Amino acid sequence: EDYCIGKDIRIGDVIVIRKAGDVIPEVVEVKFERRTESKEPFKMITACPMCNENLIKKDANHYCINENCPARNIENLIHYASRDAMNIEGFGDAIVEDFYNMGYLKKVQNFYNLDKYKDELMSLEGFGEKSIIKLLSSIEKSKSNSLERLLFALGIRHVGSKTAKILAKNYKNIDN
Repeated sequence: EDYCIGKDIRIGDVIVIRKAGDVIPEVVEVKFERRTESKEPFKMITACPMCNENLIKKDANHYCINENCPARNIENLIHYASRDAMNIEGFGDAIVEDFYNMGYLKKVQNFYNLDKYKDELMSLEGFGEKSIIKLLSSIEKSKSNSLERLLFALGIRHVGSKTAKILAKNYKNIDN
């Protein structure tokens, strides 16, 4: 939001971009002379597009405050299972979202109850006994991950991998 307002970027504008860093594009300039109609200045949305709850702005970011927002919950589950977090192999974005929508994954702890639904999961299209056993095995393996991985995986605001490492080194175990 701040970037678009600062550079006066409007919807439909012609812009010049360049590669900045590995992936992220950078707007080099806005071609104001090609702005054909009077476009309104950029205005950030005020409601979550998924649950329609009001967004709040913290720092430069906007957040949905609804703890039951499906998009927010799905992203938390995807982060938890990701390679850098708990490294639960086989749980890509699509599978996490599908399992969420089917009701099998709503919270992090549900990963560790999926074995109760083994037969149901094997009957799903695209899943067989081997793939479900592999998923369940990967979940079981995640239980032996380090405290720092768990702390990072929980997605606590301002606790990235480095902070999680410092916390784990200081507290030694989850009980502490």
